[in-house]
Amino acid sequence: MTLCSRFLINTSIHECHDSIYSGDLSEERTLEKVKNCAWWPSWRAETIEYFHICDRCHKGNRSTGKKFGLMIHIQEPKSPWEVVHMDWVTALPPRGYKNYNACLVIVDRYSKTPIFLPFHKDKTAMDTALLLWSRVISHTGLFMNIISDRDPKISPSNRWLVERIIQTLEVMIRRFCAYGLELKDSDGFTHDWCTLIPALELVYKTSVHSSTGQTPAMLEKQWNPRLPGDTLRK
Repeated sequence: MTLCSRFLINTSIHECHDSIYSGDLSEERTLEKVKNCAWWPSWRAETIEYFHICDRCHKGNRSTGKKFGLMIHIQEPKSPWEVVHMDWVTALPPRGYKNYNACLVIVDRYSKTPIFLPFHKDKTAMDTALLLWSRVISHTGLFMNIISDRDPKISPSNRWLVERIIQTLEVMIRRFCAYGLELKDSDGFTHDWCTLIPALELVYKTSVHSSTGQTPAMLEKQWNPRLPGDTLRK
């Protein structure tokens, strides 16, 4: 924890909320990141004020209110990547060197760790299986159970985890790429939603989850990856 100068205060708040590596997340998660980065007497009040006047947040947020279905018991996993939730984000314009127009979202039920994979919405089940084999299984091992809304036996109550993360991902993409889903950063480089996906995934993994009180990365790996804001600590 560092006692800050005004310059470091402004830089800390920026890195903990505005930076792509912060994800422009909720008030609670922004406060958590600032608390772990630096300290000054009015840090909490200033951070809350900064959050509430953030123009990008006001433009990017959307109201939610979808009711969840009846609860159906699923045996809870005892370790990471035993049970995963999967779903698609499909309302995306073609971007990236392969003109990806969808994103496969995979979420570990135990640690809440997400994996975001740009893909094509017209691909088959076999194409998806090959994507998992080539990009995911080497990091996670084989899953014991996959929960997806493609199965009519799955009720909405069992999709809440992946749907909540998809909502968060859509909000982050919209905030950073509000106009044509593209962002021009301070150095003049233009990024589309595809190039931002790795940073947004890292942000979610290193943000405290409300249901566990820990970051997904800590529950999965027992350590948090370093972010640019961590270099501000002394």
